[in-house]
Amino acid sequence: MLKLTLDAIEIIDAIDRGGSFAAAAEALHKVPSTISYTVAKLEEQLGFPLFSRRGPRVTLTPAGRELLSEGRWLLRSAADLESRLRRIATGYESELRLVHDSLLPTVALLDHIRAFEALDCGTRLRISSEVMTGSWEALREGRADLILAVGDPPPGFAQQAKRLHDIEFVFCVAPQHPLARIDRPLRTDDFLAHTAIVVADSARLLPTRSIGLLSGQSRITVSNIEAKIALQIAGLGYGFLPRCRIDAALTKRELVARDVAETRASEPLWLAWNLDGEGEAQKWWRARLLAPGALMPP
Repeated sequence: MLKLTLDAIEIIDAIDRGGSFAAAAEALHKVPSTISYTVAKLEEQLGFPLFSRRGPRVTLTPAGRELLSEGRWLLRSAADLESRLRRIATGYESELRLVHDSLLPTVALLDHIRAFEALDCGTRLRISSEVMTGSWEALREGRADLILAVGDPPPGFAQQAKRLHDIEFVFCVAPQHPLARIDRPLRTDDFLAHTAIVVADSARLLPTRSIGLLSGQSRITVSNIEAKIALQIAGLGYGFLPRCRIDAALTKRELVARDVAETRASEPLWLAWNLDGEGEAQKWWRARLLAPGALMPP
């Protein structure tokens, strides 16, 4: 049988904070004899002292200090669990998994995350990102409860979805890149001598997408939009980038926008969800993100 209980840890914590058994008894609304008995019994069961006693004042021994260090973590965890269970009983999920396309920066969700945390509803947020078809697949395969996906749903998609707005793309290179010096709209044959920077679709099961690649051209493939932007700023290649991610780089002339003969069309941003196991947290997020102006187009 376990010798330590949450009640015993709470008593040790109160003694340490108050400096005496009497102070702990007052703080916990217990009689001093209960405090003394609990500590004595626990020390007897453990086989070592938890406190050094000097008259009415007591201090923790090294063993007692270690016990309390871990014990306070247990007290916090127990309190969090109790709070979470109470709220989950009202319909809130224990966890909500929100996946967004990497083209959409996580900072675009900060106000919504802050407002959700202020609810103190007991639901833990798990936020991650995928690329292209990967977001749709995460929802279909049960790895997400709610997604913000860029590009139209794949064939056979059966979940609920709502189109929000379009994301605009700009062809960019670093100022020192050779393509920046061509004084006309860029054509396909201009690209063949240079390296394209592309982001790999993160889908594991669904057919993956590739956008704007020329057969046989040199390319560097990266796993996320942050890496693509960094490589293009470094002058290592070219490609289309979402305007919502590069406004600052364009202003500082880390990147320059160039006209091209074949532009990349804007792509829709979708909010999608699965109604199976829908809870209050998912309803809150869906209403929040569908509200006018919730995710303003860049």
